[in-house]
Amino acid sequence: MDRESDFRDIFAYHYARIVRTVFWILQDWDRSEEVTQDAFVQLLRHWRRVADYEQPDAWVRRVAIRLAVQASNREQRLASVMLRGRPPTPQGQPLEDAMSVEVLAAVRQLSPRQRAAVALYYFEDRPVEEVAHVLECSASTARVHLYRARQRLAELLGEEVGSNVR
Repeated sequence: MDRESDFRDIFAYHYARIVRTVFWILQDWDRSEEVTQDAFVQLLRHWRRVADYEQPDAWVRRVAIRLAVQASNREQRLASVMLRGRPPTPQGQPLEDAMSVEVLAAVRQLSPRQRAAVALYYFEDRPVEEVAHVLECSASTARVHLYRARQRLAELLGEEVGSNVR
């Protein structure tokens, strides 16, 4: 019964945060909720093993991001096959109130892994080592994703870039 309570606590505390992170990758609130729910379903399936981890929330976050990147890549391939134009701007999304539509549009143009790195580092305020852990890459690779994302965002937004990734 205690493990069931632990799962509920992790879900209650981390679900909304993970949805928000996944949103930065998918740019679609409903898809972000679906992907996050799928990640929590996987967590529940593996709960006996994952419950003993030091940070089970990191496990589910990693799964959610992996699923989001896969979904985004799949959607990009489909879009190129269908010769669709650029994806629609999310309207009425909760993050539009906090972030400029211009920034959202610029982030949307990054690769899925760069969007994931940006979401984790800048919007969740996670250290580079944790970004690397979640993205399943080295810290130096995570820094490269962040560097390239910043370069591209600066280009898109017409701003200069500093090198503040630690």
